[in-house]
Amino acid sequence: MPKEHKKRGRREEKKRKREDQDDDAAERVKRHKPQDVEIMVNDSAGNGHQYGHGSPVRPEELPFYGLLDEEEQEYFKRADSMLELNQFSDAEERELFLTNVYKEANGKELKIANSQSCSRLMERLILLSTPEQLKTIFQKFSGQYVELLPIPGALSYSNANHSFLNLVQHRFGSHCCEALFLRAAPVASEELKSAVTIPGTEVHVSMENLFLFTINELEPNFGYLMSHLFASHPLRVLLVVLSGMPLESSNTTVILQSKRKENVSVATDTVAKINDSTPRSVPSSFHDAVDKILSGTLTGLDTTYLRALATQPIANPVLQILLELELTRSGKQSAKDPHSLFRKLLPDDPSSNGTESAQFVQHLLYDPVGSRLLEVIVTHAPGKSFKAFYRGLLKDKLGTIAKNDIAAFVVIKIIERLSRDDLESAMKQICPHLDILIKRSRTAVIKILIEQCRARDVDTQPVADVLQELYGADISRKVVDMLQISSEATNHMSAERKKQLESHDVGKIHASLLAQSMLEAPGPLRELVNNSLLTIEPSDLNNAAKDRTASRVIQVALTCREQSIKFRRLFVQHFVGLIPDLATDAVASHVVDTLWDGSSGLKFLRERIADEMVNHESLLRESVPGRAVWRNWKMDLYKGRRRKWSDAGDNQHHLAKSSIQLARERHTMRSTHARNKSTRKTPSHVGTLVKGAA
Repeated sequence: MPKEHKKRGRREEKKRKREDQDDDAAERVKRHKPQDVEIMVNDSAGNGHQYGHGSPVRPEELPFYGLLDEEEQEYFKRADSMLELNQFSDAEERELFLTNVYKEANGKELKIANSQSCSRLMERLILLSTPEQLKTIFQKFSGQYVELLPIPGALSYSNANHSFLNLVQHRFGSHCCEALFLRAAPVASEELKSAVTIPGTEVHVSMENLFLFTINELEPNFGYLMSHLFASHPLRVLLVVLSGMPLESSNTTVILQSKRKENVSVATDTVAKINDSTPRSVPSSFHDAVDKILSGTLTGLDTTYLRALATQPIANPVLQILLELELTRSGKQSAKDPHSLFRKLLPDDPSSNGTESAQFVQHLLYDPVGSRLLEVIVTHAPGKSFKAFYRGLLKDKLGTIAKNDIAAFVVIKIIERLSRDDLESAMKQICPHLDILIKRSRTAVIKILIEQCRARDVDTQPVADVLQELYGADISRKVVDMLQISSEATNHMSAERKKQLESHDVGKIHASLLAQSMLEAPGPLRELVNNSLLTIEPSDLNNAAKDRTASRVIQVALTCREQSIKFRRLFVQHFVGLIPDLATDAVASHVVDTLWDGSSGLKFLRERIADEMVNHESLLRESVPGRAVWRNWKMDLYKGRRRKWSDAGDNQHHLAKSSIQLARERHTMRSTHARNKSTRKTPSHVGTLVKGAA
């Protein structure tokens, strides 16, 4: 048999190896191409099982909408860069440019949304669109066309193809769907507030109907889309929009967006930013659609499949939103209904050790992904279910759980829901482990414990005693060690590099937040920080004021409620002589601004600081932070009309009164008013007796 003809040489040998590797990779991709949703889960015995046959079926293959030609791609790329830079002479020129882009993109919306190079243009067009243009894009994405029936005001919808179902599964089209849902949500709320009349000669499509048609299109494949790499993200946004949850709250943003998401924006002031941190008003049909998903679509998913989704990074956020919606809408009913999502995840009593639900909760507690779902359960579960769950499963080992890096976040949510008696018991369990929490920079547990003790009126002396031991006997070094104040390694660095390092030092930020919460709690914890600040070395105080995280502690110490005037008088004196250096620093200048409020009622110290600024006026005016401090302290008024400056400070800037002080004032006013009223009214029989005696 003749041998295969091969060329000799090292280059040819490398080329053959490279071709063989490419063939193996292609064969491996063909072998592992997913045909159905298969999720590996472990049962209670630890055996692995695949669940794919009873799980939701994958939709059909995605259609191909075509490609843009080279001229179209070049035009849309240039339009995208122009909109990003926003280098237009006026608003009229930009509107004219947008009109031309809309005309050019007409009929090519799906091609643009699926294009790797032009999908960002579609996102920017969505951001700049008017409500009517948003509706047009909505209809183009859904593949719907609307025609007017002979009856005035009646509409007929025809669906050409399931475009939304295909777009949400596309790598680039899913981002366009997210942007469209977010921008269209305020429009649906506005249409609900202002009733829109439908003329008989014009076709009007409400944003409510467009959302409902979209959810009807996606609903049959909801179980599969939850675990889809791209479709799960627009699905989260759609659920948040339909439920009326805030679009811009911190909790919602974490669920909707990943850390790697590229935020496409437009550099223009004409775009109305979504500033929706409060619940929105939505049509009643949106609530019905959510109820239909919870009661109908998820009914076919069994416990094993849902528990597998609970630890899957892609499907877990969708499950969080669904569980939160179910518990907030019908908490007590969902805890009893065997078909509810809550009961499917925990079918038996989780408070009893040895049950499958208890083992599942233990697994979620230490799982990086599943613990987030457990936080939702702890936060929104009915009170009766939470108490049984906490006292039967977690109460006796709360201190041990708090030491774990993952389970600590669940402990924070648990502490927020504890009653006064349970909180005292939790504090006794956590206090012996405070040293480990501080070593691992897990001070968030201590911070929330202090805040809840203050809210529930629980004595924090045990926490103060442990912290005083941990941070050493030297009072002057307690705050320095707590906040990790040091300037030796960063003296030679630029301001930008210092800011970058400080922003990545999470432990230092948590320590600063802990110190601020201690200052906000009157009693032994505040005294611990106050005594350390009063004995701090001048060099350490200067470094702390210039530190981006430690300076917040100084500001809170000067302005927190119920702070004694004695402490403020002693602490403000430490800054005399440091004002020129601090006022010209970008970070420390904020501390100098806070000294204005901190010196309220201390006229002599306030004037000493002002005199120091006047003596170094030229130095302050040379720097941007110095000019800001000069303006905030009203130094021009101080130089020209000192008496008016002093009166303005006393009248406009004072520390807010505490709730106890306000209650005492109200009690004094009521007692004085009652006493005056009784003295004005003299009984008639008293006058008669006086006359008779005369």
